[in-house]
Amino acid sequence: MTVPNRPPLVSVILSMRNSAATVEAAVRSVLQQTLADFELIVIDNGSYDQSGAIVAGFDDPRVRLVREPNTAFLGTRLKQAVGLCRGEFIARMDADDICFPDRLASQVARLREDPGLDLVGCRAVVFTSDGELVGELPMPCAHEDIVARPFAGFPLPHPTWCGRASWFREHPYDADISYAEDQDLLLRSFRHSRFGAVDAVLLAYRQDRLALKKLLQGRLVFIGSLWRYGLATREVLPVVAGISNHIIKAAVDIATVGSGLNRLMQRQRLTPVSPAVVPQWRELRGLLRMPPNLSGNTPRAA
Repeated sequence: MTVPNRPPLVSVILSMRNSAATVEAAVRSVLQQTLADFELIVIDNGSYDQSGAIVAGFDDPRVRLVREPNTAFLGTRLKQAVGLCRGEFIARMDADDICFPDRLASQVARLREDPGLDLVGCRAVVFTSDGELVGELPMPCAHEDIVARPFAGFPLPHPTWCGRASWFREHPYDADISYAEDQDLLLRSFRHSRFGAVDAVLLAYRQDRLALKKLLQGRLVFIGSLWRYGLATREVLPVVAGISNHIIKAAVDIATVGSGLNRLMQRQRLTPVSPAVVPQWRELRGLLRMPPNLSGNTPRAA
C-alpha cells in the first residue's frame, strides 16, 4: 500500500496475533476518528488466521500493514513499530480495543496545551465480547498521582497511551521481556518524564475474564524490572518493599481468580460505568457495525 509523502500528525501503533475476530472493529474505530491526520501501523505478529487479510482489505492509505512470519514479544513489535512511525505523536491500542471517535483529538489537544507533558492516558471502559459494559479502569489525571507508588505499579493502562514520538524514541521498549513491557518502561522513565491523562472515557478495553497465568507472569516480570532498577539506583529497601507487595498480590490473585471468583475480582478492580458512557457505547457499536454477540477472545499480548 502506498504511504503518503507528508508525515501525519499521529501514528497509531498496533500489534496483533490471530485477532481475526476483533481487529476489524478496532481498525474501523481508528478510521472513524474526528482527527483524521494519522497513520495506523499494524504489525501482524506471526498470525496464522485471517487477521492480515482483514487489515489488508481496508482501502485506506493511512493503514500500513507489516507482516512478520514469526511471533515475538509485544515489546519487540512495539519497538519495531515506533521505528516506523512518522508522526509527531504516537498512540497505542491493541487489536481487540475500540477507540471512541474523539480519542486522538482529545489526547493530542491535551499534549499541545501542556508542552511539559510527555505521555497521556485516558479513562477506559471495560467490556466483554458480548458487548456488556463491566466497569471503568481507575485513572488518575495528575502526574503526581500516577507516579505516587512507582514500585507498586503505575495506573496508566497501556492501550490508552498517547505521547510525543520523541519520548518513545528516548525511552524505548525493552524487547527482551515477555510481559509488563509498559510498566517496565514507565519505571525506567518516570524520574525524567511527566505523565497525565484526559478525564474522559476515550477507549473501550475488552476483557472477558482475568487471566491468572498472565497476571502472575506480569507480576514476575515486573519484579525483575524492580530488582534491576533497585540495583541501578541503590533504592534497594523501597524496591524490596514493592517486590513484597507484588508477592502478596500474587497470592491474592491465586486465591481469588484461581478459586473461580473471576468476575468478582474483575469488578473489584473497576469503578462503576459513568451513565453518559452507556449511550455513547451503544452509538459507537452501531457505527462500527459490531454484531450483538462478538465471538472470539484473543490474547491481548500480541
